[in-house]
Amino acid sequence: MLSVAAAMLAIGLFGLPLAGVVLKYLADHERSELDQVATVAALTVAVDITGNRPIELSSSTGDAEIGLYDTAGVRILGAGPTTADDPVRQALRDTGHTASDNGAVAIAVTGDDPRAGVVRVGGSSSELYLQVVAVWSMMLALALAALLAVWVVARRQAGRLAGPLEELSGRARRLGDGDFTTRTRRAGIPEIDSVGADLDTTAERIGALVARERAFTADASHQLRTPLTGLRLGLETALDDPDADLRQAIDAAIRSADGLHRTVEDLLALARDVRSDDPLVDVHEIIDDTDDHWRRTLATQKRALKVEVGPGPVLARASAAAIRQILGVLLDNAVVHGAGLVTIRLRDAAGALAVDVIDEGDGITGPTPDLFARRSNRGGSPGGYGIGLALARSLAEADGGRLTLRDTRPTTFTLLLPGPGAEPAGRHLTAGTAAGDAAP
Repeated sequence: MLSVAAAMLAIGLFGLPLAGVVLKYLADHERSELDQVATVAALTVAVDITGNRPIELSSSTGDAEIGLYDTAGVRILGAGPTTADDPVRQALRDTGHTASDNGAVAIAVTGDDPRAGVVRVGGSSSELYLQVVAVWSMMLALALAALLAVWVVARRQAGRLAGPLEELSGRARRLGDGDFTTRTRRAGIPEIDSVGADLDTTAERIGALVARERAFTADASHQLRTPLTGLRLGLETALDDPDADLRQAIDAAIRSADGLHRTVEDLLALARDVRSDDPLVDVHEIIDDTDDHWRRTLATQKRALKVEVGPGPVLARASAAAIRQILGVLLDNAVVHGAGLVTIRLRDAAGALAVDVIDEGDGITGPTPDLFARRSNRGGSPGGYGIGLALARSLAEADGGRLTLRDTRPTTFTLLLPGPGAEPAGRHLTAGTAAGDAAP
């Protein structure tokens, strides 16, 4: 409707002055024709009077009224007013000019004869009106045709715009409902495509943010479940044993709580997007920090923990928080799925630092490629490794390292970390590295 209104305004601003110009042109043309007829008639009358011939008044225009007036202003021949009107009086006063008024033209006849007065030619106003109406009707028809064309084009253009906009609105609603995979189709209209591209970018960013939050929740749940269980079992054991040293149990609970606090801080630190560089860390020192907890955990199963440090450096260019979490996952798997002695071996691997975690269990029975696939394992299926190994691998790769299953019997996981001579690697851990929406 706005396009039609704009077209009507433009046609009005252009058409109304044009209609006035057409009216003036037709009126001037009519006067020019009357002037020509009057001039011819005046010459004819002058010749007839001079030659003493009968005066004849004729016109090539059938609707014109031609009248001859004597010098006294009385009509003596032809048609017109009986006595002189304004054009006739003006012509009698000024014999050298043509007078016109009210659609009539008067011109003086040369000669001394009293009959040589003025020739008056009056036009038909109805003919002029018919011409004006015809032209104005044509202009009105063209204006209506233009408005119709504008309406058709505007309707088609509105339909072309409405479809992509409705689809864009639907995609926005789906995004608001939580579907972050929705994407917009390109409509070929730069402005709409720009909005669609911005909406796609927003969907990707929100989806990545939500996926990261879900992954963090799953990771935190996985990493905290075992320490919380150990803390609860230790407190319950102290309560059930009347001879237990409560102070020692409280000290152990405090150490466990400190470990939980450090785990939470590590996970929050690892959830950040970017760290510009990685400082050198002493991996042996990190193992010593967690040695007591895992020795006590294994002791409850009458198992032992052994740490072997080979020749060469024990420094790595990686995140201490990431190394602690990876070792926690590997040792937890050894406790839950392994048997016998658990060995942590530090060795040099061609400039990198290799950390082997070995247990004496029956080995890996499931498909090896599935070990590092992130899944919920809600059903508690036998042999399921769930989130832990997938989290550990993503943390290792984010620090420029690798986590692999080196051997299945005995079960040996190897963590390769960049050595001291490695270039600092920009760390970028996102929800994508953890494979999306796994549940805790």
